[in-house]
Formats: sequence, C-alpha cells, structure tokens
Amino acid sequence: MAVRLEFLGRLEDAAGGPRREVCAGSLGDIIAALEPALAAELSAERVRIAVNGALISDRSGLVLADGDELAFLPPVSGG
Repeated sequence: MAVRLEFLGRLEDAAGGPRREVCAGSLGDIIAALEPALAAELSAERVRIAVNGALISDRSGLVLADGDELAFLPPVSGG
C-alpha cells in the first residue's frame, strides 16, 4: 500500500524533489518516517495539506489509504 507525497514550492527543495512514495498510514506516522528536518518543515502550522486535491483543515486522525495523494503546500507570501 502506497501514498504519493507531493511537495510544492520551497518544500520541494526541502524534500529534495517534487514527490515521494511512502507506505500508507496515519499522517503522523508518515511524517515521523521522514528525515527530521523535513518532518519539522511539514509539521509547521502554516503548511497546508491537501488529500486527493481537497484542502483539509483538521490534521488529527487523518489516515491515508493505498493510492491517496498527500500534497504539502508552503505558506504563501506576496507583496
């Protein structure tokens, strides 16, 4: 069972590429299995998460199934 992780913007640089495939499971387990520096970046409150194209507001209890896509969106700034 696999979940595709998509990293957008500056998170792609932190991850070393635009995507990865990992074993399905809870969001916490998936993030904990990543390198500590990347896990810290992705856990930041301002990083938005989309599952299968839909933004989610509640990360708690999120469990991903085989074939799901989990996208991490960095904070947006502008001027």
